[in-house]
Amino acid sequence: MPDTFKALLLTERDGQVHPNIETLQQDALPPGDVLVAIEYSGLNYKDGLAVLGKNKVVRSYPMVPGIDFSGTVAESQSPDFAPGDRVVLTGWGVGEQHWGGFSQRARVKSGWLVKIPDALSTLDAMAVGTAGFTAMLCVQALEDHGLTPGAGGDVLVTGASGGVGSMAVALLARLGYAVTAATGRPEEHEYLRSLGAQHIIARDELSAPGGPMGSARWAGAVDSVGGDTLAGVIRTLAPNASVAACGNAGGLALNTSVLPFILRGVNLLGINSLPVPIELRRKAWARITQILPQEDIQRTMSLHTLAEVPSLARQIFEARVRGHIVIDVNA
Repeated sequence: MPDTFKALLLTERDGQVHPNIETLQQDALPPGDVLVAIEYSGLNYKDGLAVLGKNKVVRSYPMVPGIDFSGTVAESQSPDFAPGDRVVLTGWGVGEQHWGGFSQRARVKSGWLVKIPDALSTLDAMAVGTAGFTAMLCVQALEDHGLTPGAGGDVLVTGASGGVGSMAVALLARLGYAVTAATGRPEEHEYLRSLGAQHIIARDELSAPGGPMGSARWAGAVDSVGGDTLAGVIRTLAPNASVAACGNAGGLALNTSVLPFILRGVNLLGINSLPVPIELRRKAWARITQILPQEDIQRTMSLHTLAEVPSLARQIFEARVRGHIVIDVNA
């Protein structure tokens, strides 16, 4: 294996973040007991913020962004992994505090890695990526709080044309739920129907100002938007229903009332996909493999090169992308 590799490196000068593709020495990699030859990484909303230097996602520089990746173990000091093992990583502060996936190499802790199920290729694994993993965690949290396909009523997915939203629509539909997709992009309606959405509503229906409670509409919900959209979801949940919240692209503030919680008994479930224990990670990946056919996985992704990341970061920040962006780091 060569001693050098290519990576997108973020540096900071005079308060401005500069992304550049650099050729680096392997000994520049941070500590870890497994060296991975990366094949694919994903461009997530948080990656877009990091590349654009927004919201202090990255606290120290230089940094290789990319909060997830898939590839093959090249070297291992861990008994749990051997050269040739196909692995996927999501979360754990990679791409924020520890060099991440927009690179041909990564050295990481073995406890952060999951072996890719046999049914998935490395490309499939990153087509799922953090977005699909997070969506699966949301679905499992809703199920843990009583959601079943036969319970009646639609399950709502907000930000439905984005990475998490697309995967949530596909997972819920394959599990037998009636899915309503909320989006602000009319041009994506056919795409959402192809994933299994039975009904589509405008994003503004949820984010518009309203009273503390509205009509009880949703048997459950996956919210990847936050802000006023999440407030609108909470006030329109059915009695004892839950919303799994995993995003804040719509804002950090939550202007809502206690009434849905105390009069309808609704539940707000926070989903943090970074520090998930390894057994829960394996369970989520196994279920994704069981539920989603390859056609759904491929339908939700688009493939791009490392050189395209800066321009794609602007698009994802402006909510102008469909599904999950996958980066071929060797292209």
